[in-house]
Amino acid sequence: MYAATLDQTAALKSVQAGTARQARSATVSQRENTSAPKGRTIAEDRKEGCVFLVGAGPGDPDLLTLKAARLIASAEVVVYDHLVGKAVLELIPASARRVYAGKEAGNHALPQHEINQLLVDLASEGLRVVRLKGGDPFIFGRGGEEMQALQAVGLRCEIVPGITAAAGAGATTGIPLTHREHAQTLVFATGHLKDDTVDLDWDALARPNQTVVIYMGLGALDIICRELVAHGLPADTPAAVIHGATTPDQRGIASTLADLPTAVREAGLRPPALIMIGNVVSVGDATVQTACAIASGANTPSQG
Repeated sequence: MYAATLDQTAALKSVQAGTARQARSATVSQRENTSAPKGRTIAEDRKEGCVFLVGAGPGDPDLLTLKAARLIASAEVVVYDHLVGKAVLELIPASARRVYAGKEAGNHALPQHEINQLLVDLASEGLRVVRLKGGDPFIFGRGGEEMQALQAVGLRCEIVPGITAAAGAGATTGIPLTHREHAQTLVFATGHLKDDTVDLDWDALARPNQTVVIYMGLGALDIICRELVAHGLPADTPAAVIHGATTPDQRGIASTLADLPTAVREAGLRPPALIMIGNVVSVGDATVQTACAIASGANTPSQG
């Protein structure tokens, strides 16, 4: 679906362009017909900025919410993360200023406190700022910290949810995050390394009849699998790693919990990737490499 939706993306751009023109027209009309309060000028009234913390989803632009697409189209500044899909970035209008604030393992374009201050500074200039974050802003996206930084100085902030990577990976591979016969509990965890250790609640993660999805944990995969087995999860529990879910780069591998690290090394999988653990992994197909080609007509027999 992702690779062959150029017509859909073009149509979305057309809709966005119209939305942006309407938004600018309405703003100009409102400013022209609004008198400034006593003791203030109209120019001063224009200085109230706003930051939208927008979830860009797992990468496929068709998975953006309508609100996210509308806000991107009308943004004056877009501050975006490393995990925002390339096709999503193409929807940013040429008139908007772009600021990269991506973070990869060991390579941060900006430390988090500087990102917080950047958002405050831009909004203080009266700008309409879209803070574009991969997945959902409130699921391991540090959106809560950015929201608090803005609120602390009295600036307007609105949260726009997005499809989180786990939902995208589950949908494209057919691995259900919950299933009546296999998992009644769903747990999201982060596998970020801290001081070369992974500090997780292993007993909670090793409980039966649940699905565990670990974000940003590929670098600690050996530790994660070893500790889960040590804390009681059977070594033959189905597990998978999915790279680049919903994008043209999507790749995945399924194995048992004990053998997953070796399988991932042999497959050459790299971040960004999700670790999915639980019996639900056996329901789907982690090796799916493209998302729904049928929807794009790629598998439709030629006519004539």
